[in-house]
Amino acid sequence: MSVQKRGKYKRYSREFKEEAVGLVVEQGYSLAEASRNLGVNANMLGRWKQEFEGSAPSVDEKAELVRLRAENKRLRMEREILKKAAAFFANESGSDTGLSSR
Repeated sequence: MSVQKRGKYKRYSREFKEEAVGLVVEQGYSLAEASRNLGVNANMLGRWKQEFEGSAPSVDEKAELVRLRAENKRLRMEREILKKAAAFFANESGSDTGLSSR
């Protein structure tokens, strides 16, 4: 994490901002509490949070998305197989019951 002072303004690295937002999003800190602990303005931390909420998914999120898509595909295939099996057995039981209407 790096903080650079440029003139009267501080510049925070992307890593610092991500970790600060992580305190709020992942650790459950309030904006006020996290900003007080980090020594940054709560409004600034709120802006960082909005920036990262709209940004691209993290590596973990991408991996989970790939896993969920594969699972979804597998479950759809299983469902189709079960539908075909149910239809097959419904036809079998209807024609081989040995019961006839007399």
